[in-house]
Formats: sequence, structure tokens, C-alpha cells
Amino acid sequence: MERSEIRDSRRGLNCPGLRCAPAGLQEFLGRLSHGPLSAQFRPGLFFTVTLNDRRSSALIDHVAMLRAAFRKTQSERSFVTDAIVILPDHLHAILTLPPGDSNFSDRWRRIKGSFIRSIVATGAPILRDHRGEYSLWQKRFWEHIIRDERDFERCVDYVHFNPVKHQLVRSPSDWPLSSLHRYVREGLLPPDWGGDGRADTNNFGERKD
Repeated sequence: MERSEIRDSRRGLNCPGLRCAPAGLQEFLGRLSHGPLSAQFRPGLFFTVTLNDRRSSALIDHVAMLRAAFRKTQSERSFVTDAIVILPDHLHAILTLPPGDSNFSDRWRRIKGSFIRSIVATGAPILRDHRGEYSLWQKRFWEHIIRDERDFERCVDYVHFNPVKHQLVRSPSDWPLSSLHRYVREGLLPPDWGGDGRADTNNFGERKD
């Protein structure tokens, strides 16, 4: 996992963890979060969360269960999903927690566990490891603290362009399981965003294909 410290000498910020938000980014997040609730949250982290079997398509095969796992966890431990894309074997998300709360690991543990229990309830088989624990998810996740507005935009772009990066679609707007469509509805991005095939080529915790 990557854990960096938020630093911005231009604004005099020195913010370990989630203790302060760069000016301007809060307003942008407010537009995404529809109103006053967003003022209670601060810019968070970019995550890559992956299944053990990279050939699996469980996340899109059972996407309704995954969405339910997110909603259940959000009702128990509040957070905002600023951007997300769900691919067959992994997902990328930018999450923000309330001030004073930095326990992202608990949220992911709940989301992963809820998703597994929902699949098991259908009777679908899930492999177990040598300790008898379900091995659907990789135990760790990759994380990156959002440093400033530019970093936030770069991470959002990476999230939305990811289906094209993995050659699942030709244009980001062709992939249905992406917050890009919400950004378009909010007027934050044009409908043809990313159609020219240009985006950040960093791997953000992914293996190089």
C-alpha cells in the first residue's frame, strides 16, 4: 500500500491523513454531493481493490450485490464515494470520510464481507484458503492520499478512463459501471470525455498488462 502525506507549499498546508482540505476542492466535492452534507467531509483517498483471481468477473456478475454492500456499509459507517469504476476483477474508488475519521480499512472490510456473504447466500461456490477463510478478495488494497485539486482530477480521470485502459470499451462513456455518467449528468464532464484515447498512463496500484 502507498501512504503519502498531503503537502502543498503554495497554500502552506501540511496535512497528515485527512485533517485538512485544499481550497477549491471542497466546493467541487460539494457539487458532487448535492448540498450541505458535503461540508462535513474532506478529500480522501484513491483506492484499488482487487479480487484474488484476476480472471474472475464476479464484480460485474454480481454488481447488484456489490452496490448493496456499499450502501449497507455507508449506512453503518458514513462515507462519500467521489468517483468509482467497477471492472470484472477489480475496482477503483475515491472515498471521503467525515472529519476526524480515517478508518478506511474498516469500510473496506465491511464492503468485502457483505459482498462475500451475499454471494455465499446464493449458493455460488467461493474458494477458501488454507485457514478456511474465503479467498475472493486480495487481503490488501492499494491507496493514495489525494494531495490537491490537480491530484484529485488526475485520480478521477484515471478512474473513468480505466475501462478503456483494459480494452473493455473504446470510449469511457461506453462502460456502464462508472461514476463518469454522474459527472456528465452534473455537467462536470462532457458526454464524449476521454473519447480521444488520452489519459494518465500511471498504473495506480495495478499490475501492468
